[in-house]
Amino acid sequence: MDIVEFFQLSVGKWFSQRTSHQFALQKQENGKSELVIEAIDRLSSSVVQSCEQAQIDPQLALCAVKITWTGSVEQTAKQQTGGTLLVAIANSSDPQTGKLLKSAGAGQAPAIGRYIMSRNDELTLVIENDTLYSEERLWFESPNVRLRHSILKQASGFSTAAFCSEIRMGVTKSSQPSSPPTI
Repeated sequence: MDIVEFFQLSVGKWFSQRTSHQFALQKQENGKSELVIEAIDRLSSSVVQSCEQAQIDPQLALCAVKITWTGSVEQTAKQQTGGTLLVAIANSSDPQTGKLLKSAGAGQAPAIGRYIMSRNDELTLVIENDTLYSEERLWFESPNVRLRHSILKQASGFSTAAFCSEIRMGVTKSSQPSSPPTI
């Protein structure tokens, strides 16, 4: 599988359960959310703008997804919402790796990271700078169950680890496993 196929398989509406652990605070949080993942045309204005802000030729964009979420954390009643745009940029020497642009809002320059598609169809996303290191690994347990775990390390020493299980809400025909052949 390559990054384009992985993003295509991720399109849909998902129910996500998350458990995270903040090491410095010795605190665990549980949360639930709904994710909506949409494929975005690689030459759409939002993708082109993200590439231009990162000083990358938009023609190098392989694919893009827009992710929006609504959710809550167990300890608070406050609803959380957000969104991001992920753009995969081609690596001509190795199609299983490349740059990743992550845009959190209009007008903000995207974070520039990298992606790695492993031989066992796991996608790893890494974003790092002087103050932050973020690594997230995602994989499909089945066409309608996606798993991911992440670590976040800040220069201040604050670290968080999280695990999410995601179940597709409403199975689409394209996400259903093919039926066994009739004999």
